[in-house]
Amino acid sequence: MSTESTGTESTSMESTGTEPISTEPTISAPSHSAVQAVERELRSHGITGEVLWLDEATPTAASAAEAIGTVVGAIANSLVFTLDGEPVLVMTSGGHRVDTAYLGAELGGTLKRASAETVRQSTGQVIGGVAPTGHPAPLRTWVDIALKAYPQIWAAAGHPHTVFPLTYGELVELTGGMEIEVERQ
Repeated sequence: MSTESTGTESTSMESTGTEPISTEPTISAPSHSAVQAVERELRSHGITGEVLWLDEATPTAASAAEAIGTVVGAIANSLVFTLDGEPVLVMTSGGHRVDTAYLGAELGGTLKRASAETVRQSTGQVIGGVAPTGHPAPLRTWVDIALKAYPQIWAAAGHPHTVFPLTYGELVELTGGMEIEVERQ
């Protein structure tokens, strides 16, 4: 048996327990599967706004507006309802409340707030972080025309600590949503 090296052997890097431990911090961007799904959909639609990760959760339009320094009306809330039992998405301005009786009548059915379980099953996301996209299957969507008043709007990106910017036109195109008033004027 020869003891010569051919230069092709692999060297074992077994730990002896005496190697120095690195004290350098590891820096990595936050990541979440629901946010990644949203980002894929944004890119596939040519939307270039970047997802922002916030230090605090922003489960309300007011908290999101405060965190990013915009007005409440420019927050596009992604609200899941059921229309005659079928989950649907209503994108509404943070400055509005959906009038379920009015909107249900406009849509020709009964509109009810979805349960947390229905929201999670239909979007793959949790309440407070529901995005307008990135769902397991597309939801029929309606978009509050009040959002047209803002040159830039912000929506959750699949996690309560995330938001992203887009325009009203991009939101309508991204969701395939139908434009509608969500409350009686």
